[in-house]
Amino acid sequence: MERKPGLDFNAFVLSLGSSALINLGEAPDPTSGKTQDPDLALAEESIDLLALLEEKTKGNLTPDESRFLQTMLYDLRMRFIAAKTHPKPKITPPPQGQTGGKEE
Repeated sequence: MERKPGLDFNAFVLSLGSSALINLGEAPDPTSGKTQDPDLALAEESIDLLALLEEKTKGNLTPDESRFLQTMLYDLRMRFIAAKTHPKPKITPPPQGQTGGKEE
């Protein structure tokens, strides 16, 4: 079976990592283009999947793949801890017709 260009282990890890970033509220959703409020439970699930992948592939990855996965996991875990300890305030847009300034 022939592999399509760009489909490799690192692309798979990047896909899971991107999901975690979207759920942490740090990257825009590719469908809407908007950054969503953090969903820490879904972010944690993606991070846990990457940790499981690291555990199950130990000893079967190239040094580059292993380094990429470890770096991705470290970065996501640090961002998760930061999001959990210092949650971003939810920003609600003002009702239509109000600009927040004084009416003249």
